[in-house]
Amino acid sequence: MRQQGLGLIIVALMLGMLLAALDQTIVSTALPTIVGDLGGLEHLSWVVTGYLLASTVSTPLWGKLGDQYGRKKLFVSAICIFLVGSALCGLSQNMGELIAFRAVQGLGGGGLMVLAQAIVGDVVSARERGKYQGFFGGVFAVSSIVGPLLGGLFVDHLSWHWVFYINLPLGVVALFVIATVLPRDDTRTKHAIDYAGVVLLGGATSCLVLLTTWGGTTYGWSDPVILGLAGAALALLVGWVVVERRAAEPVLPLGLFGVRAFAMSSVVGFVVGFGMFGALTYLPLFLQVVHGVSPTLSGVYLLPMMAGMLTMSIVSGQIIAKTGKYRYLPIGGTAFASVGMFLLSTMDERSSLLTMGVYLLVLGIGLGMTMQVLVIVVQNAVDFKDLGVATSGATFFRSIGGSFGVAALGAVFSATLSDDLREVLRGARLPPGFDPRSVQEDPTVVQRLPRGLALEFLHVYADSIAAVFRVAGPVMLGAFLLSWFIPQARLRETTKAADIGEGLGATSAERSSLAEVERGLVRLADADLRRGYYDRLGALAGLSGIPPQGVWVVARLGGEGWVQAEALAERAKVSREHGRPYVDQLVAAGLVRRSDDGDALRLTSAGDEAAVRLLRCSREGLRRLVADWGPDPQLERLVDRIAPELLGDPVDRPR
Repeated sequence: MRQQGLGLIIVALMLGMLLAALDQTIVSTALPTIVGDLGGLEHLSWVVTGYLLASTVSTPLWGKLGDQYGRKKLFVSAICIFLVGSALCGLSQNMGELIAFRAVQGLGGGGLMVLAQAIVGDVVSARERGKYQGFFGGVFAVSSIVGPLLGGLFVDHLSWHWVFYINLPLGVVALFVIATVLPRDDTRTKHAIDYAGVVLLGGATSCLVLLTTWGGTTYGWSDPVILGLAGAALALLVGWVVVERRAAEPVLPLGLFGVRAFAMSSVVGFVVGFGMFGALTYLPLFLQVVHGVSPTLSGVYLLPMMAGMLTMSIVSGQIIAKTGKYRYLPIGGTAFASVGMFLLSTMDERSSLLTMGVYLLVLGIGLGMTMQVLVIVVQNAVDFKDLGVATSGATFFRSIGGSFGVAALGAVFSATLSDDLREVLRGARLPPGFDPRSVQEDPTVVQRLPRGLALEFLHVYADSIAAVFRVAGPVMLGAFLLSWFIPQARLRETTKAADIGEGLGATSAERSSLAEVERGLVRLADADLRRGYYDRLGALAGLSGIPPQGVWVVARLGGEGWVQAEALAERAKVSREHGRPYVDQLVAAGLVRRSDDGDALRLTSAGDEAAVRLLRCSREGLRRLVADWGPDPQLERLVDRIAPELLGDPVDRPR
C-alpha cells in the first residue's frame, strides 16, 4: 500500500476513534444546558449511561463479527450507526428521545473504537505498528482532556445540538476515506459467537442500572417495578452463568473469577469507573448552576482532574516498566482518589474555584495511578489462553462501573435535591406565578430568582452535588481496602509495554490473546530497534568489523535476489553516493556482489549465511520477550512471522 493511501486510512481511523471517544465526555459540560432546554433533570444521568452501556455491551460482538465477516464492512456499518445516532441526538425534542438516541450512538461508537484498532493491524507493518498504537493511545488522552472543553465551546458559541452535529461532517469524511481507500480484508476467522451471553449480560446490567436509578426515587424500594427489575436481573444473571459454562467462546469465562488478581482488579476497576464518570457528570452542574460559570469555563475547571489522570498514567507506566513492581500503585491511587472524593464532598456555594481545582487534581492523580495499572495487573496474572478475554473483562468492568456510577449517583442527587427543596419551600415566600417544580426541571431558573431566594436554592444544589461525593467517597474507600488484596507477581516482558489509551478509554478492549502479545511485542521491538540495535545484532551474528549501516544492508538484502541499487537507496531514503561506501565495504568483505553494470546488488553465499544468522538472532531476541508466557505454537509462529518484518526497515537505518 502506498504511503499516501496508508496515511489517509490512519487519519480516517483515528478520526472515527476520536469521535467515539469524545462522546464519552463531550456531553458533560453541555448537560446543564440540555436539561434547561429539554427538562427532565432526574433523567440527566441516562444521557451518559445510555452511551456507555450500549458501547460496552456491544464491544465483544463488534470484535468477533469483524473477524468473521470482514472489518471494513463492519467499520463502515459502525460509522453509519454512529452518524445516524448523532443526527437523531441533535434533533431530540425531549430527554426520552435523547437517551434512546444516545444508546444508538453508543452502539456505533463501540464498533468504531474496537475495529479501528484492529484494522491498524491489517494495514500497517509489524515494524510500524508500535508507533501507530501510540498514536491511537494519544487519541484517548486527547479526548479525555478536550472533550468537556469542546462541549462547553459548542454550547456557548453555537448550541448544545452541535455537540452531536459536529460528528456528521467529520464522520462523513472518515466514511468516504474508509469506503474508497481501505482495501478489502479477505482474511476471515470463524468464531462461535456467544450471542446469548452478550444479550443476557447486557440485559442483567441494564436491569441493575435501572434499579439503582429508580430505587428510592421514582419508585419505592418495595414497589413492584423495583422488585420486578431485581427479579429480572437475578434471572438473567443465573441464565448468563448457565450459558457461559457451555459456551465455546464465552464473553467472560467464569474461571477468571477464580483468579484473585482478576477478581480484585475488576472490583477496583468498577469503582474507579464509578468515581470518574460520576465526577465528570455532576461537577459541570455544580460549576454552571452554583458558581454561574459558562459551559466553556466549566470545561476549563475540569482540566486539573484530566491533567492529573494523564500525567500519572504516564508516570505509572514508566515506574512499572523500570521496576517491574505494580502492587502499590492501585493502593496509593485509590487512597488519593478517596481523599479527593471526601474533599469534594465538603464543597458548598462558598467554596472557591481554586480550592475545587486542587481537590480535582488530587482525584485525578488517584485515578491516573490506578486505571492503567489494573489492566497490567490482569494481563500479568492470567495464562496466555485467557489473556485477550481477561483484558477485555478488566476494561468491561471499568466501563460498567461508569454506567452504574452515573446512574446511582444520579439517584442520590435527585433524592437529595427533592428533600432539600421541600425544606426550602416549606418556609420560603415564592414570587407570584412561580412553579417550584421548575427548579428541578431547569436548573438555570435559579439564576432568575430574587437574590435571597436564589441563594437558598443555590445552597440546595450545592448540597445535592456534594451528596454525590459523600456517597462516592466511602465507595472509593472500599476500593482502597480491596486493592490491598491485589497480589504482586513477576512482570512479563510484553506486559510492560502498556498502552496509555487502554487506561483512559472507557470502552472495553476486544482482542485475541495472540493480538495482545503481538501488541506488546511490537512496542518493545520498536523501542529496541531505535537504540543501537544493528550494532548489537551485527556482533551477535559474527559481523564484527561491519558498521551498523552495512549490517542493515545485509538484513535488507536477505531473502532477495538481485536488487537495483537505486531501489535500495530509495528504500533507505538516501542517495546512492551516501550508501556506496558501506556497499563497497560489504563487497570487499565478500558479503555482497555487484552486477556487471554496477546497477544491481545481491548477497553472496557468505552474505546469505550472514543474513540467516541475523534473522536467527532477531528471532531469539523476540523469543526471549515472549518466553515468560510459556511454550505455545501460536507464539512460535508469531515470532517467525514478525522477525523478518522488523529487519531492514528504513525507519531503523543507522545514521
